[in-house]
Amino acid sequence: MTDNGGKKQLLHLVFGGELSSLEDVQFRNLEDLDVVGIFPDYATALSAWKAKAQQTVDNAHMRYFIVHMHRLLTPGGAPVDE
Repeated sequence: MTDNGGKKQLLHLVFGGELSSLEDVQFRNLEDLDVVGIFPDYATALSAWKAKAQQTVDNAHMRYFIVHMHRLLTPGGAPVDE
């Protein structure tokens, strides 16, 4: 178990995959999605997102996303600062 220094945990998921076209967010093959990981805060997720995006910069159809899981876990709750 990791100690988060008393900070509130704001989980973020980083994932990506190859899009069918550049005009829409439709993945070419859902079985090939790359789940990078779940991170305890936005800054860590952003760092992981940047690293994966940089690795795939030569493929215009590859896209990586950050999902704010903490917002899904507290629906209707007050917005939380990143």
